[in-house]
Amino acid sequence: MNGSLALVGSGEYLPAMAAFEKSLIEDGIKNGKKPIYVQIPTAAGRESDERLDFWKDLGKTQADLLGVESIYLPIYTREDAFNQKYVDAISNSALMYMSGGDPHHLAEVLIDTPVWAAMAENWRTGASLAGCSAGAMVLSSHVPNFRLLKKAPSAGLNLLPEIRVIPHFNKFFKWIPESAAKTLLHVPNDSILIGVDELTAIVKRSGQDHWVVVGAAKVHVLKGLPDQQLSDGELIDLNILNAVGKKPTDT
Repeated sequence: MNGSLALVGSGEYLPAMAAFEKSLIEDGIKNGKKPIYVQIPTAAGRESDERLDFWKDLGKTQADLLGVESIYLPIYTREDAFNQKYVDAISNSALMYMSGGDPHHLAEVLIDTPVWAAMAENWRTGASLAGCSAGAMVLSSHVPNFRLLKKAPSAGLNLLPEIRVIPHFNKFFKWIPESAAKTLLHVPNDSILIGVDELTAIVKRSGQDHWVVVGAAKVHVLKGLPDQQLSDGELIDLNILNAVGKKPTDT
């Protein structure tokens, strides 16, 4: 029984995303997990102590608002990702949230480590797993280099091998044309490329086959499915090549 899985364009721990994050925690609790909100700030591991403290405090404030326990795991290096204390802290938590930063650093730290194994196992047994920005990008088989677009992608965590995510989408294409991105991001023909706007997410709930758009803006399907722009509440099946967005009430 896989838990819920969320890909977020931006906005982790912000008030605008509180109801969504609460729903992910509730999904995990329904599956027998403890009401614990685990913050995994690895993508920001190369930032300053001040910035890391900012993210820690922001996440705790959100968890306090939602009435659940928050656990901040300072997993900044591969050595940290082998720490049994952090592995144990992940076990049986309702929500594991990988926040934003450098997706390449995030993937390099977590690939083939006990921490990532614990996260994957907790998700497979009912916990919710969310990735925001860099955290969403690393769940694919490969992570594109946004700032060095001619450079080959680096390896990702491979949980969603055929899905590539462009976070902050409504800002990203202010500096790169959409047509160029499809080519330069090295997206294979058998993969799906989606753009997720800020303060917006797509989520696949535990026990469901489809994904649902949640948030203030849109999700953009760019490759691998018919081109579409989807809004809050619309559904999409990312497992088939002829999927179309639809409302839950559509027949």
